[in-house]
Amino acid sequence: MSDHEEAPIGNEPPLKPQRSLPSYREPTPETHRKFSRETEAELALKHTLFAPGTGTLLVLFFLVTIFAVPLIQFAAEFRAVHSFRRLPTFAAFGALIPRRDSHTARGIVDLWWIFPNADEIKSVQKTLENDSVIAQWLLPRVESVLTGKLYAGNEQVYLGRNNWLFYRPDVDYVIGPPFLDPFWIKRRRYSAGVQPDAVRAIVDFRDQLARRGIDLVVMPTPVKPTVDGGMLAPPTGETVFENESFKQFKTRLERQSVGIFDPEPLLTRNKIANSSPMYLEADTHWRPETMETAAQQLAYCIGVSRSASPFQIVDKKIKALGDVARMLKLPADQLARYTEEITIHQVTSGNVLWRPSKNADVLLLGDSFSNIFSLDELGWGESAGFAEHLSRALGRPIDCILRNSDGAFATREILNRELARGHDRLAGKKLVIWQFATRELAFGNWKLLDMTLRPSAPARFFTPQPGEEIVVTGTVEAISAVPRPGSAPYADHIMTVHLVDLSGPPQRDNQPFQCLVYLWSMRNYAWTPAAHLRPGDRVRLRLRPWSDVSAEYEKINRSEIDDAALQLEEPVWGEFAN
Repeated sequence: MSDHEEAPIGNEPPLKPQRSLPSYREPTPETHRKFSRETEAELALKHTLFAPGTGTLLVLFFLVTIFAVPLIQFAAEFRAVHSFRRLPTFAAFGALIPRRDSHTARGIVDLWWIFPNADEIKSVQKTLENDSVIAQWLLPRVESVLTGKLYAGNEQVYLGRNNWLFYRPDVDYVIGPPFLDPFWIKRRRYSAGVQPDAVRAIVDFRDQLARRGIDLVVMPTPVKPTVDGGMLAPPTGETVFENESFKQFKTRLERQSVGIFDPEPLLTRNKIANSSPMYLEADTHWRPETMETAAQQLAYCIGVSRSASPFQIVDKKIKALGDVARMLKLPADQLARYTEEITIHQVTSGNVLWRPSKNADVLLLGDSFSNIFSLDELGWGESAGFAEHLSRALGRPIDCILRNSDGAFATREILNRELARGHDRLAGKKLVIWQFATRELAFGNWKLLDMTLRPSAPARFFTPQPGEEIVVTGTVEAISAVPRPGSAPYADHIMTVHLVDLSGPPQRDNQPFQCLVYLWSMRNYAWTPAAHLRPGDRVRLRLRPWSDVSAEYEKINRSEIDDAALQLEEPVWGEFAN
């Protein structure tokens, strides 16, 4: 019936349709239809009403928030350097500007050299993150709530039971994918750009040593969750938590006739027998008695000297805060509960603390598991570490190259550079012991490094004479990467600086004045002034030969400038001069 027809009157029946209409469903209401997120957002905006001025206020708030961050950053930087031209943020972006002489190396036709590559952009991004005053102010306060109140940990730390703390890479190694899985190896090789096969690197190193008549023993040191994993989660009946590929790793080394000392079974037996923890509660490393047991067992496997040991031990109590606890970045009152007291056993020779001997026939390459209780900067005392107790158990002096991190390559790289400079660190050696944390098997870069002794090359860089100190002024040409405090479980760090246009040292063969300087970049989890250096800065430094201090500072975590030619130059030790 049309809109203009009137309804039937009286008893007249309604008109019947001449034919039946097809059945149909009622259309689905608009509100029941499934829209995409974009459509839903558009509909919501079209049907949202704002009070007068609300939109303008929101836009202003957004703009203030966006611009406040760089303004605060620039204000803080200007207050430090008193110069807009030398603001660290501008210097960071300056690293993306191509060098004026780049066209000579890459060709004028090839224009791609004017664009920064992915590594350069990532480096600048990391620098801006590290230097952000907003992040430095906000991060500790946020983590104080997340960790101190909500017990959530952070990106570096897992919270365990009874105030136990675990370093995240250690846990990720244990529960992660098999590190020898072909897919995992291929993924790390192409995505991370590393050599991921530990077995290949170990066999290559063994073969190079064998050509000089030197034996090799590798010592994969179990990380904390492997032995004391029960403190991370309620006990499940398991006594050992290990990556699925570790057994295959040992089998492959044994098939290649590589000497291997695995301390994990010994530590596990002692843990069960004594019902006591093997590792420090709030630190990544083992307890002193655990380390000493491993050293004694390794010495027994090597062959203990028949003569009486010339070394003695002195007990010393140490009360300290673990490296994992410091990574929580909590206020001092919240960190106090993670303090732990232990007794270390310092190794002495008479009244003198133990020191390595470069003339010894045993060389230990080790990471922070060897440095703990040996390097005072780690906070747990000195002269009581793995090298010291191994030497005492063997009854003779040993040589050692220790570095806190990157056990997969760092100590071999130090050895490689000494040999490349003509310093034969392997002279007279009969045995090399290579200790590294098992986490390196999954995350380390197992570089293949050449251990060929090279003839000494003429020095191109300035170095003071042994025992000499010289004050110079120079321009920063390049710097190595500096970690953000708290991003690694180490309180101290050494950076590398390439200085050019030196003034101060005596003239030497009319060569350009330049030198490679090692400087403190982080002390006690805080950046030093050197960490803020940028290319183009003019600095005044007091220089000493690296050989004068290497025995003391070689163990510290250090970064190098990514230039193969510079890495072969003789470095010097530097400190800011007044």
